[in-house]
Amino acid sequence: MSNCKCLAACVLFVFTVGDAMAFGEEMRSISVAAISFVPRKFDLESNAEKLEQMFRRASAGGAQIAVAPEGILEGYVVNEIIAGKAAVEDMKRVAVAIDSPMIKRFRKLARELEMCLVFGFAERVSKDVFNSAVFIDDEGQVCGTYRKMQFAEGYHPSWWFNRLGRRSRAFDTPLGRCGILICNDRWNPRLAEIPALDGAQFLVIPSFGSRSAAQDQAVLARGKENGLPVIEANVGVTLVVNKGKIAVVDRQEEAVTFGTITVGPRVKRSRKKRDKVERAFLKWRETEMVRRYNRTQSRLKNDRRE
Repeated sequence: MSNCKCLAACVLFVFTVGDAMAFGEEMRSISVAAISFVPRKFDLESNAEKLEQMFRRASAGGAQIAVAPEGILEGYVVNEIIAGKAAVEDMKRVAVAIDSPMIKRFRKLARELEMCLVFGFAERVSKDVFNSAVFIDDEGQVCGTYRKMQFAEGYHPSWWFNRLGRRSRAFDTPLGRCGILICNDRWNPRLAEIPALDGAQFLVIPSFGSRSAAQDQAVLARGKENGLPVIEANVGVTLVVNKGKIAVVDRQEEAVTFGTITVGPRVKRSRKKRDKVERAFLKWRETEMVRRYNRTQSRLKNDRRE
């Protein structure tokens, strides 16, 4: 074979996307589902049963991936602990490790349904607990986990039950490279930019927070800024962003919302820019989480006086 023919056979056509290089592949349409229901506080078994039912509904509707809210297994109990309405030790009953029987249950379910699953849970790591989300693929393998990086309530070093995540990375899945944000993260453009620079082709956002139109616009903005589709499962708000628009939105407290996302070609990671943006975020977080913590404590003191 001539040098010219050999070169032609080996060339991989690429095109520029922002500052990254996108490799020649076809755009893919993915059937998705976003789940909402109100979990019971500190009731792992009940919430797991309900979550399985909702995942089965998503599978019956033809979804290739189903996303469920933040803290859906334990009931997102952090605020009750911070407010003194629940004992901090109660977190030990509901926090689960990534290799626990509870997570293995959903790995088995993913294999059975042949569907990717994403959901939030309180993750036990040694003596600490993180607000985490896990991505399980259709063969039951854990593709990636993410630990929430930004808290509305602020942060205190003594909060072993509510540790801050230390970094954000995209990860490979059968549907493309994925990035995760959790709830309050969605308000910060940097926290979507980091996984985008790490090659994410779509974003998922498990949430348990604001149901306002402003939150819809924040999710839309994170998608538009990075040219990525987004699936958000918020308790009381489920939505899908595709091609720079909110394609589907539902405000039922208990629902499985179906939609389609268009996953673009794989892109080359910009590690240097990713790390620069992440360092800037972590520097900002040092003072911002203290400010928010003080604000939360002040509000709680006022609530006790009333």
